[in-house]
Amino acid sequence: MTAARTRPARARGVPEPDVVAAVDLGSNSFRLQVCRVEDDHLYPLDSLREPVRLAAGLGPDKRIDAAAQDRALVALHRFGERLRGLSPDAVRAVGTNTLRVAKNAPEFLARAERALGFPIDVVAGKEEARLIYLGVSHGLPPTDDRRLVIDIGGGSTEFIIGAGLRPQKLESLYMGCVSYTLRFFPDGRITKPALRAAETAARIEVQTIERDFASGHWAEAVGSSGTARALGDLIQASGWGDGHITADGLERLRDKLLKAGHTDRIALPGLRSDRAQVLPGGFAIMAAAFGELGIERMTLANGAMRQGILYDMLGRFHQQDMREVTVRQFAKRYHVDAAQARRVEALALGIQAGLATGAAPDPAARQMLAWAARLHEIGLTVAHAGYHKHTAYILANADMPGFSRMEQARLARLALAHRGTLEKSRTPVAATDDWSPILALRLACLFHRSRTVIALPSIGATRRERRFALTVPPGWLARYPLTAAALRAEVREWAAVGFELDIDGLAAADALTESAPET
Repeated sequence: MTAARTRPARARGVPEPDVVAAVDLGSNSFRLQVCRVEDDHLYPLDSLREPVRLAAGLGPDKRIDAAAQDRALVALHRFGERLRGLSPDAVRAVGTNTLRVAKNAPEFLARAERALGFPIDVVAGKEEARLIYLGVSHGLPPTDDRRLVIDIGGGSTEFIIGAGLRPQKLESLYMGCVSYTLRFFPDGRITKPALRAAETAARIEVQTIERDFASGHWAEAVGSSGTARALGDLIQASGWGDGHITADGLERLRDKLLKAGHTDRIALPGLRSDRAQVLPGGFAIMAAAFGELGIERMTLANGAMRQGILYDMLGRFHQQDMREVTVRQFAKRYHVDAAQARRVEALALGIQAGLATGAAPDPAARQMLAWAARLHEIGLTVAHAGYHKHTAYILANADMPGFSRMEQARLARLALAHRGTLEKSRTPVAATDDWSPILALRLACLFHRSRTVIALPSIGATRRERRFALTVPPGWLARYPLTAAALRAEVREWAAVGFELDIDGLAAADALTESAPET
């Protein structure tokens, strides 16, 4: 993981860009959406689609093969040309299921980012579902009724129940139109046993969420993205419906697919050849969802994840960042000592500002440090012993709406390194150079160890390459010998990972302590 994937945070008061773009790196298709922003509304300017079928290159060893990588890089080079000239804040690229599960995703992402010219965020399944719902809900008529949204992608299928613009239940199942077609129809042949096996496998997956997502929990079912659109178009073009997907239409389409017998012979009006190649797997998943969740009729949405990415970006521009909401919710859920978190955050940010003097500003690092300071003690709800390890595990593995996997990994690294030995952080942190925020967080926790309001002195901090310099008044340190002892241990800890931590005032404080009269 490289520092290049950390997206700069937008400073308060900076106006939003006039043009924004979203790149959806799906397991079947890569899509680019460019929009003009005016009065908080998005007006489409351009869109591109490349049928990359990235999931088709994911072998049994969970590695993306060279051919699929080449297809992806060609597409990203094209997208990069269209995005040239846009600022980093105006573009967000998001990777989904195949990039979540591929063992060689880090190596591929480095090449992909160079081809695109922008960072790529890989999101968890539930975060993908949240972005999908955000895009779908903005494109539907407003209603107070609950909606079920189903998005069948190339490698995963997302299920969301929500009302208005707010999702309420989110799930992501590991099944998609590409992966199921390759698994059950590897040679393109569509037989009754193969179709039955595909639907049965999909039904077993859907049964795991049936209790919370079946009819009765929602008033309207909505399908988004390519598979749902293709099925709806085929049903309508064949005269079996009015633009919706229906249970009856799916039954008729099943007969058509079996009669065709092969993906190359699916002769239905309006069907693209690349969509025909993955239609059997997508059909099986949709039929299973209809059967298990009691769906009779499904509306088709115009919005999808790429629109959700754009609306999520607009929220960040207007200080409506979902990540901020998530941090507040986590602090509440894990019973964080709010006063202590505020003290640590304020001091850590002050120290970090000194360490960054003379360097290029990194608002993202400052924001991550602030969030890490607010959440660094959530592991206490598990156990006090090694709580920083529990905190890091939660931050790395929990569903955190708004955060990419890379951002969660960065938060986890900061939390893990805020106490204890630094040796455990040497390798992962070296790739990002997060040493300055780590030092800031460690020192803030050290100075506020008493968990009470104390009169802190003026603390100066600077950095030059691998040398940190800290200035603390010796008189203050002489009155706080426990803190002075902890700072001496901190000097040794940083030396063990190849850094010099010079604390001006520490030696003088020791002298003052030794010369103080005995009482």
